[in-house]
Amino acid sequence: MTGKTVEVSLLDLSLMLSDAIDLINPTLNNHHKQVAYIAYHIGKEMNLSPDKQNQIIIASLLHDIGALTLKDRVASLQFEIEDSNHHAYIGYLLLKNYKKFNEAAEIIRYHHQPWQDGKGEVIDGVAIPIESHIIHLADRIAVLIKKDFEILSQAKEIVKHIESRYIHMFHPKILKAFKIVMKKESFWFDLIFSSIDDKIKKLSGSKNQFLGLEELMETTKIFAYIIDFRSRFTSVHSSGVAAVAEALAKIQHWSWEDCLKIKIAGYLHDIGKLGIPSEILEKPDKLTKEEYSIMKIHPYYSYHLLDKIRAFDNDIKQYAALHHERIDGTGYPFRIQGEALKEGSKIIAVADVFTAITEERPYRKGMKEIEALKVLNKMVNRNVIDPHLVKVLSDNFAKINITRIQAQEKAMIEYNSFRKTARVRSKKYA
Repeated sequence: MTGKTVEVSLLDLSLMLSDAIDLINPTLNNHHKQVAYIAYHIGKEMNLSPDKQNQIIIASLLHDIGALTLKDRVASLQFEIEDSNHHAYIGYLLLKNYKKFNEAAEIIRYHHQPWQDGKGEVIDGVAIPIESHIIHLADRIAVLIKKDFEILSQAKEIVKHIESRYIHMFHPKILKAFKIVMKKESFWFDLIFSSIDDKIKKLSGSKNQFLGLEELMETTKIFAYIIDFRSRFTSVHSSGVAAVAEALAKIQHWSWEDCLKIKIAGYLHDIGKLGIPSEILEKPDKLTKEEYSIMKIHPYYSYHLLDKIRAFDNDIKQYAALHHERIDGTGYPFRIQGEALKEGSKIIAVADVFTAITEERPYRKGMKEIEALKVLNKMVNRNVIDPHLVKVLSDNFAKINITRIQAQEKAMIEYNSFRKTARVRSKKYA
């Protein structure tokens, strides 16, 4: 435990979330960043304010956050997307209740709205943000870039393709601004440069915002929702792990700040599962040897995603990403053992197992106290998880389990509300 106050850059968090979303379909690697870079330069050419420019970057980095499945992600590669506004609306729902993201949410909501010779300026009485129209063009330009071909030779063909077939889809002033921006060879080279993250960070400059621990804790719920909402089997798992981990830390008199950090780690611990196919995540039966090998990469993904946030180095990253390491060194993916594992990592490990065996799943009932403690104590006997933490859990079983149940019930209400709202919207626009 460090006790050190954490401040995290909103831009760094958005870049990390962008990389996490890319795990669903690596074919789209850096797509969000390319869109952010294109959109920023179009906005700059149009003399948008620095605040609007910053919002364009954040919204661009997260514009496909609502594409929660591989099917959705593959569909977004097509220039013309069937029901393109669906994933845009899902993204809006995920972000709209978070103060730091509510402006970006509004932009994302309409980022596939076609211009239609001016008809797309106002929809259902709502004025569409100019930033949405900018991202719409930037997104479609990025989709047209072919990774295996020389970039400069594609530039004119991309504009020709848009103007010959889709001229009515885009705002004419935005398209005009892009045609000015695209004349610089450096613009195209930057788009395919391996360090595009650094380029984007420089664009944000002094307008970058920072989140304190409480804001960070609330914001990381977005990550938990994106992770859990992909599967009806684990729709509230991360919320349960976060609540149990925080409860264990509080009983052991961790500081207020460190309790928030362990809760954040609980929300983030399975972020690497975005890289695991849904058919493996949702398999009710025992995984095959090959499937288990695929599953074992998820904490490795988590570690390297969280490694992008420097403020996570000493605690949150270690707690979240090392939850499958074992005291006897038989865990994965780093084979860390014994005292080399921080107490926070051991807490998340226990919280993860406890939540998984006690929560209700569509294919089985959760374990009751006697059965759950039997499983945990067997793991203690095998020197897999921390005996002291299991003792703490055993002594406070009812209190901790109620905390888990309440947290997951609250998350389930939010999950069902989210699904209902998304379904109503889908029927409305079907």
